[in-house]
Amino acid sequence: MKENYQTYLPENAIPLVQELFEHYDFTLKIVNNRSTKHGDFRRLPNKKYQITINNSLHKYQFLLTLIHEIAHLVTHQKYGYVKPHGKEWKQQFQHLMLPFLHPEIFPKEILPHLANYLKNPKASTGSDVQLSIALKQYDAMLGKCFIFEIPEGRIFKFKNRTFTKGNKQRTRYRCTEIKSQKIYLFSAHAAVEIV
Repeated sequence: MKENYQTYLPENAIPLVQELFEHYDFTLKIVNNRSTKHGDFRRLPNKKYQITINNSLHKYQFLLTLIHEIAHLVTHQKYGYVKPHGKEWKQQFQHLMLPFLHPEIFPKEILPHLANYLKNPKASTGSDVQLSIALKQYDAMLGKCFIFEIPEGRIFKFKNRTFTKGNKQRTRYRCTEIKSQKIYLFSAHAAVEIV
């Protein structure tokens, strides 16, 4: 089912996405938020293809996730079973994303970071800190900020748990959960709530 997907996309991307829907045969399901992933691709037992995307994504993340998953479909159809985010998938993802790299589709705050990410795309956009920060600006993060923005020693909440921000260790911040006194590593672009 591909109903109502237009409301989840940047307006100028809709005709390009429609072309992909016409060219590739799959079912699109827009599902409730899953905290572990934005979307997925699978081949069903009946040999049909299904892509699911979280309904909580803003339109730029939704588009990026949709093309990511369509790239899995194309890779599967062209090469069969290969490494999920290997060179074959990277090539397909880059090829499919190229028409969308346009200022009429992605805002200027995202576009250069997206272009840089696409030079060697990873399994998750979250692995690229600059792109992740640019994309998260469009999230509805009322009362939240990025962990790199708060001072060391500040208390914050993350997933209903309270932490104290510690020092930076390479690319992540060492933070102490107040209740258990356990140390957790947070990526610089984790969205947290100041207490």
